[in-house]
Amino acid sequence: MIQEYETGAGPETEPEATRRDTGDAESSRASRGWWDRNADEYQSEHGTFLGDDRFVWGPEGLDEADARLLGPAESLTGLDVLEIGAGAAQCSRWLAAQGARPVALDLSHRQLQHALRIGGGFPLVEADAGALPFADASFDLACSAYGAVPFVSDPVRVFREVRRVLRPGGRWVFSVTHPIRWAFPDEPGPEGLSVAASYFDRTPYVEQDEQGRAVYVEHHRTIGDRVRDVVAGGFRLLDLVEPEWPAWNVQEWGGWSPLRGNLIPGTAVFVCERSGTGIPAAEGPGRD
Repeated sequence: MIQEYETGAGPETEPEATRRDTGDAESSRASRGWWDRNADEYQSEHGTFLGDDRFVWGPEGLDEADARLLGPAESLTGLDVLEIGAGAAQCSRWLAAQGARPVALDLSHRQLQHALRIGGGFPLVEADAGALPFADASFDLACSAYGAVPFVSDPVRVFREVRRVLRPGGRWVFSVTHPIRWAFPDEPGPEGLSVAASYFDRTPYVEQDEQGRAVYVEHHRTIGDRVRDVVAGGFRLLDLVEPEWPAWNVQEWGGWSPLRGNLIPGTAVFVCERSGTGIPAAEGPGRD
């Protein structure tokens, strides 16, 4: 759960952290507002780690150049790739350097301004991941490093949109906070190592202002939920990667740290392939 509430506009009342239900519209509005307010601070604090043209899957520092979850770098040449929740488009910039033709999409106008500031020569698109403004079968690959998926109440809707714009056999790879982390406090130190909540509580995490309006929303799914969502979205799950914390990485990033990273997983990366069959029903066994 990557959240550090800053506005850059002087002292503000700290939002109230709670767990409550929230739907698509409220989640989308909160995410757009939060990232627009916090993009400058986020890029300033994490820009060095992310680089301008690296493809990093999460705070552990798993690099696509080594992981090759999208395929060998040499195979990316000439492919049309959609990055969802691109932020400042660091991943798209790396893809372009491999000869791919990326399109970087984000909900936040301010994040895309940072992408424009850094440059890259590829399209930047401001849009919601649940309503992708592209024709069917427009892309060979789609990817998202902590973008969109954790912040939407209906991930199956996003996955079906991704499937729609992918060509047959297209790969969809996305990373999210590892679901087990929701049972632990979001703290990098020893206090973050004791179970404090039910892993099975799917109630969204919400930060809200004095009027009760959500200013930050993140949605929890169990591992099983995520797998069922992938299948319901019309994909086959090829791999589930849980990056280990490397010895070289000594940074703390929110609740991620070497201490916690050496004991419990912090990121889950889902490697999926567009199914050639029809899309199954969204609901399945085990869903509450």
